[in-house]
Amino acid sequence: MIRGLTLLIAVLMVFGAVPAQARDAFLDIQSVTSPKGISAWLVEDHKLPIIAMAFGWQDAGAVNDPAGKSGLTRLLSNTLDEGAGPYDAQGFQAELLNNAISLSFSMGRDDFTGSLKTQTGDKAKAFDLLRLAITQPRFEPGAVKRMIDGNLARIRSDMTDPDWMATRIMNDRAFATHPYAANVGGTLSSLPHLSAADLQALHGKILARNNLKIGVMGDITAAELAAVLDQIFGGLPETAQTVAVSDLDLQHQGQTFFYTLDIPQTIIAMMMPGIKQTDPDYEAAVVMDQIMGGGGFGSRLMDVIREKAGLTYGIYTDLSELKHAAMLGVTTSTKNETLPQMLSLIKTEMARAATTGLTATEMKAAKGYLLGSMPAALTSTDRIAGILLSQQLNNRPIDDLDQYRQRLAAVTLNDVNRVAKRLLTPDRMITVLVGHPANLPDKTVPVSTLPSVE
Repeated sequence: MIRGLTLLIAVLMVFGAVPAQARDAFLDIQSVTSPKGISAWLVEDHKLPIIAMAFGWQDAGAVNDPAGKSGLTRLLSNTLDEGAGPYDAQGFQAELLNNAISLSFSMGRDDFTGSLKTQTGDKAKAFDLLRLAITQPRFEPGAVKRMIDGNLARIRSDMTDPDWMATRIMNDRAFATHPYAANVGGTLSSLPHLSAADLQALHGKILARNNLKIGVMGDITAAELAAVLDQIFGGLPETAQTVAVSDLDLQHQGQTFFYTLDIPQTIIAMMMPGIKQTDPDYEAAVVMDQIMGGGGFGSRLMDVIREKAGLTYGIYTDLSELKHAAMLGVTTSTKNETLPQMLSLIKTEMARAATTGLTATEMKAAKGYLLGSMPAALTSTDRIAGILLSQQLNNRPIDDLDQYRQRLAAVTLNDVNRVAKRLLTPDRMITVLVGHPANLPDKTVPVSTLPSVE
């Protein structure tokens, strides 16, 4: 659920990877439309014989899992490249390996995505294999069973991870009554009953042309891409039949939940309402988050709680967003006996930031980092293609990257403090504790079993 770095921070990391021809733009993005009306964003770069394509289907994520079939969309992402067209699972994987083609699929709660990377000399084979995977998947019984078994093993492994436990409980409580509360990876009882027929039915509903978004980076021209788009994706249904999902206000705000686990430290996960990228205060929120906990060792919470109080090895905040919900999270851990002090300090420091504000020095450091750090960290074609896809899945305009630095640079201290007061609301935090502390906060609600696992 938690993304880690925000999309816009990831975008900043691409700075410095701009092709030479993009003198006046962050990325020289072309909008390409095929004869059949399939659109893509393209950044041409012919310096290396490599093509990367990131593609995704909006609203085709795990929210489409039918009742009682949790994990079906995840299983679809596992099996699309396990045999297609004339190739069985082993043969399909051999074709990818023998031609040094990278092809993978993934999903989230909202969207279903994939990526392809190939050398220019193997592009015809790569594009055809992708076409087969998305239009003629075989869903062979042996491959489906193997992927189900792998998912079952993953769940059993996750059930020993206290951080995963805290996240699972948080998702269940914060998103209660909403499709986001479901376990997107499936459950021990749902996965064994999923079938090839289930996969075929879901595939026919969620992967279509009208909800398709594509980003391409590398050694291909706009004219060639226009033809390739129809070749690969033209055989998909015209219209998707995805599930309609409503917006969500976080549930159980202000409540604390506790799951007993015999470990020496208590895992702490907190969540409160966040902010969407379309909000005028979003850039100010990014700066505020960087100051409070997104900046690691340079953040305020790390300084107060780790360096001065010695209560943890690390504490982090994170702005994250789903299509129908926005969150501000806090993750940390502490010795069982210091839990009360830890919880008190987190809430006190957030309340202090919201009341007395952050400082000009903190803002300058945060903005400097966000605007100038890691300029060459993401120079690969596939990562840039991924950014192009993410922007489209989030319904951002094609010139949005050109404006981001300008919007971020314009953030003032008043903006940061206004958004701190708006978002840093410890009384609205949902808190999940996993461990064996001696003292728990008043009115803590016990959790006896991990939700949506069995």
